[in-house]
Amino acid sequence: MADFFTQTSSDLTYGYDSTRADVANELFRKVYGYMAMGLILTSLMAYFTASSRAMLEFFFSSQVPMLVVAVAEIGLVIFLSSAINRIESSTALICFAAYSILNGILCSSVLLVYTQESVHQAFFTTAGMFGAMSLYGLFTKRDLTSWGSFLTMGLFGIIIASVINLFFGSMRADFVISILGIIIFLGLTAWDTWKIKNLANEIGFDSQQSGAVSKVAIIGALALYLDFVNIFLYLVRLFGRRK
Repeated sequence: MADFFTQTSSDLTYGYDSTRADVANELFRKVYGYMAMGLILTSLMAYFTASSRAMLEFFFSSQVPMLVVAVAEIGLVIFLSSAINRIESSTALICFAAYSILNGILCSSVLLVYTQESVHQAFFTTAGMFGAMSLYGLFTKRDLTSWGSFLTMGLFGIIIASVINLFFGSMRADFVISILGIIIFLGLTAWDTWKIKNLANEIGFDSQQSGAVSKVAIIGALALYLDFVNIFLYLVRLFGRRK
């Protein structure tokens, strides 16, 4: 996501009519607003899919529909990252909304496997942990540049470990992967927030640039949305009670 921020910031000019605080406030209002929209769409779609017999039969009757959804999600992320400077902010927002809806279909399996109480506990725990780390990234005076490479290596590490564990099915390995996953995505939450804050300090905001700032906000919202969802999924795997 850091590369997305850098690419987008190159298209923004400096504004002299606004203070940095104004820019940061405007940008973060959009970031958290778009993120909340994405989480709501995901939650509603997950509930709708898990509650509909027709949807369950269509998406869970075989592995193909869910594979198509997963590939479509990857395609949307690649499209957003590569075309963010060329598309309108409204198009970027539609792509983010579509991604959130598709992810709701995938996340519906959580509602099918785990108890409602477990899901609620994991969600509110995630909200608290995410909020604390995002606030840290927002207000810290430390330079978090070095976190990026370390967390990225950790992320690739748990992805590789997860794929390998699919063949071995080790519960101990799954436990360790879940713990590391939570730690890594909490770190990414602080780092992504810090990157957005730094970008807000570099750009200006005026009526001519509102679309460009919205694009930055959408990419930032997507990064934080992914952090939130992954923390939630790892918490459910770690502490959730199965039905």
